[in-house]
Amino acid sequence: MSGLVATVSLKEFFKTLLEEAIGRQNLRIAEVTEFYLVNLLSEFAAAEKLFAPDSEGKRAQEPLALLYHQALQKEREEKIRILRRLGDVSLYRAGFFAGSLRDGPVSPDYYTQMGSAAYGQVASLAPSGGFAEVYRELCDKFQALVAVLEGISARGLASNGPSGTLRVYEAWARSGSDHLERVLVDVGMLTPKKGLPN
Repeated sequence: MSGLVATVSLKEFFKTLLEEAIGRQNLRIAEVTEFYLVNLLSEFAAAEKLFAPDSEGKRAQEPLALLYHQALQKEREEKIRILRRLGDVSLYRAGFFAGSLRDGPVSPDYYTQMGSAAYGQVASLAPSGGFAEVYRELCDKFQALVAVLEGISARGLASNGPSGTLRVYEAWARSGSDHLERVLVDVGMLTPKKGLPN
């Protein structure tokens, strides 16, 4: 039973993980943006939320370009909803599935460009004083937030034992990512190099 962790809620669990990861990245974000990200992580914890029903009713990945095209055809409110979905899906996939994206036909850079642009458009379309500043921050700090989510994902993998740690190591060997290296240092697989904070 010592391996069990009791948490009050999924949102509190993700809030703790997110705060720790943001601290390790030395990133500053507004509290309301953090709240938005906690809700995003909680929503996508249910895998079916990351996929949309296809023409046969089966769950499938939504092509980002198709989402963008759909958004262009809609009026303002629906356009905001679709662009926000595009940003959310891009951020989550680029962060949590960076390793598989690096090996796939569409690079993580594509997700970063599409997601950042989508949030930027939502910020321009949203009423000022509302969540417009959240979307602006998500746009401006998209790449840093991808790194935060990738760090959360890597720490989760590494905590699952040697096979997970090996997957993190393989991703680090391909990318040379400092935040993946930090995870490997923390689990004792690598020794810290000079300049890498303890």
